Amino acid sequence: MNRYSILKCEAFQKKKMVRGKIEMKRIENATSRQVTFSKRRSGLLKKAHELSVLCDAQIALIIFSQSGRLFEYSSTSDMEQLLERYRQYVADDGRINNIGEFQQLEFDPPSLAKKIELLELSQRKLMGQGLSSCSFDELVGIENQLVSSLQNIRLKKAQLYREHIEQLQNKEKDLLLENAKLTEMCVQRKKSEEQWGKQRGATLSPSPSNQSSVLVETELFIGLPEWR
Repeated sequence: MNRYSILKCEAFQKKKMVRGKIEMKRIENATSRQVTFSKRRSGLLKKAHELSVLCDAQIALIIFSQSGRLFEYSSTSDMEQLLERYRQYVADDGRINNIGEFQQLEFDPPSLAKKIELLELSQRKLMGQGLSSCSFDELVGIENQLVSSLQNIRLKKAQLYREHIEQLQNKEKDLLLENAKLTEMCVQRKKSEEQWGKQRGATLSPSPSNQSSVLVETELFIGLPEWR
């Protein structure tokens, strides 16, 4: 193989490895569109499964093809359970009732800014600011809201006090038990030391028979030694 053939092969391999960017628009050719749908669908389902296994996430995936065929994936055995959980989450506290309202909040900046302004105004009124423009009914409503909030705060405060007192009482019980164990250990050690001291004293003190045998003469005698 000559040098020209080698360079040609290398250029072909590089051209094969480089992939151009695909323009994000509808594929006009029906065959190519169906092939792309099949490949991308398989990859999407695979990624959803990997995400659910690796991250212990609950995933529900629903795909309708152009012909109306349904493809779905659920990380749990019950797809309806995940859908019901989604509905409850979306409708939680009435914050977002449906997808249309969510999209409206996301893509309607003037409406979102107005809602934020109303929330800030309500917050200032609760702080006692800007009350000159409020009617009597509005002031009564603000007062009732503050009274209700204060009551909830006091209930939460009392609950925290009770929990703190219970923790202190449990801690006191643990300390009393530990103190009793330490006292018992001290008493046992003192008894052991007393018994050991008595045994040692009895061992060191000589008996009367041994005292007579250890007596020696201490008389002073001057002169030549003599036999006695």
